[in-house]
Formats: sequence, C-alpha cells, structure tokens
Amino acid sequence: MQFVDKALARRLEACEEMPQVYYAREFQKTRPAIGAAEEEICGGHMIFAGLGSPIGRATGLGFELDRPFTAADLDRVEQFYRGHSAPAQVDLCPLHEAAVFEMLKERGYGIAELNNVLYRRLDREEEFPPAPAECEVRRGVREEAEAQSAIVERAFFPDGAPEAFTGLLTPLYQMEGAVTFVASVDGKMAACGAGLIIPEHRIFAVCGAGTLAEFRGRGLQSALLRARLAAAAEAGCEYAVVVTNGGTISQRNCERLGFRVAYSKVTVIKDVGKA
Repeated sequence: MQFVDKALARRLEACEEMPQVYYAREFQKTRPAIGAAEEEICGGHMIFAGLGSPIGRATGLGFELDRPFTAADLDRVEQFYRGHSAPAQVDLCPLHEAAVFEMLKERGYGIAELNNVLYRRLDREEEFPPAPAECEVRRGVREEAEAQSAIVERAFFPDGAPEAFTGLLTPLYQMEGAVTFVASVDGKMAACGAGLIIPEHRIFAVCGAGTLAEFRGRGLQSALLRARLAAAAEAGCEYAVVVTNGGTISQRNCERLGFRVAYSKVTVIKDVGKA
C-alpha cells in the first residue's frame, strides 16, 4: 500500500466530497424546494443538500501545499451555511495542519462524527471468488432505483426512515459514474451495493449498501463489494475508498477484502445562526 501523505489524503477525501457535490447538483434539478447548493473553496467544496440531511459538509479543504485553509476560508464556510440556516460542518483528518484544528477549536466547533477512512489498491487482473451459490449478483438498473433505495432504508431504519433519508439512494442512479449491484435470493432482491467512479482522482467511492435483515449472514455484502471492486478496476480506478464507523461489520468486511485504515477523520459542527 502507498504511504498516506497529503496528496493521497486529498484523493481519498474525494470519496465523500464528490458524491455530495453530485447529489447537490441532482437535487437542484429534481428537488428544487430543498435549495441545494455547492461551491468550490480552498481546493475542496462546501455542500448543502437540505436541513437534517446526512449530505452537506465542507470537505476536501486545505490539502494543497500552496493553499492553506485560513480564517477567511472559514468565514466563507460559515457564511455559506448561515445562508441556508444550517449548522456549519467541516471534515478534518490528521493530514490537516495543527493550526486548522486550533482555529476551529477557538471558534467553538464540536465533534459531530468520527469515522475511519479505508482504502484498497485496485488491479484489473485480480480475480475474485464467485458469489455464494444460493444468490445471484448482477448490475442494478435505473428502473430498480426506488426498490434498492428501500432496501438500504429498511436495513438501517427497520421502523421507517426519517424524511431526509427517504429515497436517498435513488438519485445516485442518475449520476454519471454510478456503479450499482443487487443480490437476489430465490428471485427476491435481498441486498444492494452502490458506488461512484471519480475519474479526476481515479478513486472509486464505495457507498449505498444494505441487506434486508432476513438475508444477513450469507455473505451477500462481501459478494456485492467484490463485484463493485472488479467493476471499478475495469473502469480504470486506482483505489477504492470507503468511510465507516470504527469497529463495525462494514469495516470488518472491507478489511477481509484487503482494505486498510488510512486514517480516522472527524466532522466538526457549529450552529452559526440564521442569515
């Protein structure tokens, strides 16, 4: 594995940055009432995709050697989120300068999330074992977007997803570079997994996976992950990247397939008031 320096960290952070940018652009067309927006800043982007949405942070900022993340940039971030009556959220990782952490601390930011970033090199010549005999793994199609989104919702929210999470996977099917697979057991869709090819960084962002409770423990997610890795390698991606909570089944499954932790990252948050 390549040593994780600032240049590689910049590419890995695109795993969360660019899908959010694409979501904001898609929401501008399909859900205009949300008021979604995205702007470039300090080598990255700040994104808003609706109040309460899991999508919408400032990500990828301050990795360029000649363009540090400054107080003026943070002013812009806060103005952007204030304009949307949303709290300001910024992603940081250990490759950021210590001065950046100190600046956010001084402004009263607190921790919203702590996640692990895992990555894996891809190779077109790599051969993966087949899917379990009792299941069929195939590419997803746009006509199944809502059904596969419902699988993810039921996997994470068995009692019903909050409004901001409803149909969250569906717009991905409209995006260039989307990769989707579905696993079926006895003809019933049981699990799905998605991802996004980010050609400018040669990164494949692994995301959007879920398995219905009654089909867990059969290796479906590992089979879906292998299928996505093969597709991403064929598309010319150099690395696959996934962001997970620490110590989860998702992290374990990824490490079994050759991923390793690059670093832990933190999302910090602050209520910046209303415009």
